[in-house]
Amino acid sequence: MFSYRHAFHAGNHADVLKHVVLVQMLRHLALKETPFWVIDTQAGAGIYSLDSEWANKRSEFATGIGRIWGREDAPAAVADYLAVVAAFNADSTLRAYPGSPFIALQLMRDADRLRLFELHANESLALAKNIGEFGRSATRRTLIDAADGFVGLQALLPPPPRRGLVLIDPSYEDKRDYARVVTALRAALARFATGCYAIWYPQVQRRDPDEMLRKLTRMPDTRWLHATLTVCRPSQDGLGLHGSGMFVVNPPWTLREALREALPWLCNLLGQDSGAAWTLDYHGD
Repeated sequence: MFSYRHAFHAGNHADVLKHVVLVQMLRHLALKETPFWVIDTQAGAGIYSLDSEWANKRSEFATGIGRIWGREDAPAAVADYLAVVAAFNADSTLRAYPGSPFIALQLMRDADRLRLFELHANESLALAKNIGEFGRSATRRTLIDAADGFVGLQALLPPPPRRGLVLIDPSYEDKRDYARVVTALRAALARFATGCYAIWYPQVQRRDPDEMLRKLTRMPDTRWLHATLTVCRPSQDGLGLHGSGMFVVNPPWTLREALREALPWLCNLLGQDSGAAWTLDYHGD
């Protein structure tokens, strides 16, 4: 249950989709002067070396961000994302990949706050070390809790400025995570109905993601956006990740059009076979 280490997967196609969406949401929140909070329920180590033994064991970034790094024809939303990653790679050589906490820190203002949960002991220690090395400003704006984000989230809602983004991004190694996502979102909306919620999930050959999505899309009185990026046909052995999705509650009004432009381009560049595809659904005003 606690063996997952994101360093193996940093910068893969799922990270590209997740972080393209995240960057757009953060940029939208920053348009208003009022401060906001970012809450990450499964933060990981925060930033990852793509030269490390773990990253190179599978080299998943090579078929993710590696395929679009340096492209000059990227749609605006993808270009925004690449610019954020580039800020952590000063010589334009892709060596480091920022996870969600560091993407947030790059786009947040001085008055905004970051609240991170990470239950995995080693990942939590690495996260604290990485935040500390990022500088005093990052440390001042960030609180890290080595705890279960599904449990800890509710105590932070609503955030004091009444503006916030919650990223729910479990590994789903424990299949109970699918049900916990639904439970956590329902409870969060009861406390903070106007918050923005971004949920990442894997496309795998099991019924759990479909059941989770069925429940999410049927929540009453919610406005949502659902984007998927499939990069290949499901494997014959039923194993592995063939794509991923982002389910966003209370999405910024700009997000749909940004992804309508970005997803076909990403599908073309990250697609691995004839099974590559993308979808974009929206419900609400």
